[in-house]
Amino acid sequence: MGDIVGAALVSHVPTLVLPEEVRRELNDGVDTTLFAGLHQLRAEKLAALNVDTIVVIDTHWYTTIEHIVASHDHRSGVYTSEELPRGMSQIPYDLRGDRELAEAWAATATGRDDTWITAIDDPHLPIHYPTTNLLPFLQGPPEEASQWVSASICQTGDAQDFLLFGSLLAEAIESLDRRVVILASGGLSHRFWPLREFRDHEASDPDLHIRTPEACAADRKVIELLLAGDHAGVLDFFPEFRQHGPEGRFGHYLTMIGALGGAACTAAGQQFGHYESVAGTGQAHIWFDL
Repeated sequence: MGDIVGAALVSHVPTLVLPEEVRRELNDGVDTTLFAGLHQLRAEKLAALNVDTIVVIDTHWYTTIEHIVASHDHRSGVYTSEELPRGMSQIPYDLRGDRELAEAWAATATGRDDTWITAIDDPHLPIHYPTTNLLPFLQGPPEEASQWVSASICQTGDAQDFLLFGSLLAEAIESLDRRVVILASGGLSHRFWPLREFRDHEASDPDLHIRTPEACAADRKVIELLLAGDHAGVLDFFPEFRQHGPEGRFGHYLTMIGALGGAACTAAGQQFGHYESVAGTGQAHIWFDL
């Protein structure tokens, strides 16, 4: 019988994998706290958990008619971002997959008419930086590295669909002998500055650089609820929060919390690093002990 032994809402922003001098140049001479925050999260939380598999809900992997889970035994290659090739270029990645868990997750949807989940192991399936950018921080050394499984955001899904997707993940984990951590890889409010204004807002101060004051206030409310373990409050606030364009339709968080019991979950969050702006979007790392 498997267990979910931890979960986190984590930022995957491109600045994480830039050289320190570039990060400081973009941020008025100060490094982003999101960089050290991920290293601290691994050292204080992940490293001690003896995790078999990490499941990443990847907010850049959009699918349309079904949820998709990567079911490869192994994935390796060199990643260059089509979105930001100047900053994320020719980055090697190497990760073991968990075919059994991916296929068990897909099997939970068999015979249902309210959701569709497919496990895919095509060797040419693209990988995205909400997965690869986390590897240098959270994968650990080869002798300690967990298996990694990425799951998509179905762009036709709504909150109910994502919560169900997460609930079925918990069902699949329970059916196997696994210790699993779920990473909801994505941001909070997610609207960028227009191109002609963009370079005036690359620093991290949220009060100066989040796209709107209303989005900043909404992000802070969500973070306050997460730190208090009030996930029911987050779900109640979601219709209003959706007006600020949360990344990935907030499907990363909704899938994660669906796996943790939905509104009944009271796991309090611990923040690593500060709440920061990245190009107008809201970013934070928040871990949940289970």
